[in-house]
Amino acid sequence: MNIKRILAMGLAVCLLALALASCGESSSSGSAAGDNTATFGDTESDLDYVMDKGTLVIGYTVYEPMNYTDSNNEFTGFDTEFARAVCEKLGVTPDFVEINWDTKIAELKSKTIDCIWNGMTITDELKQNIAISEPYVLNKQVLVCRSEDADTYTDTANLAGKGLVVEAGSAGETVATSDENLKQADLIKVTKQTDALMEIESGTADAAVFDWTLAQNMIGEGTDFADLVVVATLKEENYGIGFRQGSDLCDRVNEIIKELVADGTLPALAEKYDLDLAPEITQ
Repeated sequence: MNIKRILAMGLAVCLLALALASCGESSSSGSAAGDNTATFGDTESDLDYVMDKGTLVIGYTVYEPMNYTDSNNEFTGFDTEFARAVCEKLGVTPDFVEINWDTKIAELKSKTIDCIWNGMTITDELKQNIAISEPYVLNKQVLVCRSEDADTYTDTANLAGKGLVVEAGSAGETVATSDENLKQADLIKVTKQTDALMEIESGTADAAVFDWTLAQNMIGEGTDFADLVVVATLKEENYGIGFRQGSDLCDRVNEIIKELVADGTLPALAEKYDLDLAPEITQ
């Protein structure tokens, strides 16, 4: 074999290698640009991701009657039982993880948790960042204060310059910062709604924007905060379950919610915990 033939064969091999490399880069780039399917880690769907690991990690805060530990030291609540019923139909194990409510979206996106299931109020802001299930419980934001101040704070204009406590990142904070009267108050932020009651009880705050579902169980006669009362309703709202944006797990849970309404499971839970189901899921 002469030298020219050897050189020609070497050049051909080099050209072939370059062509193959070029094809590989082109295929990879095309896939990345053209595939708009939402992906979560190494799987093609959020539902597959949860099913493959066999657990649904549920982010919650202590919030009676939604998620709490009862007098028998049993972890329970409407959302707790609701989540367990959904997980049973999914065929996965629920794993409840207590989170900081103010960082719930970051924890969801980082996959520390798979969903937010804790009396989460559906808002337009949340819809821009996460997927949210169909509404399942009707709630409202109310104003809570000491009974001695009840006649004063039925008019929220009287809270100007007064201490108003809210849970950071909650629907209560949204109401407080958007209401023209409440914006004149001195806003105090706490990490848990239950901490707001302590602020009022101790006199470090004058009133709180609070969830009605929680207020029913936490204040008034027979509770640790017997001297606190609800003086006004500020806004009605609905609760939903939060999932990662684009999650097909959200779609599957919506289907299961309909099944749990149809078979009587959710209506029975609502009656047990003295809650009203959202009209959207009962129609």
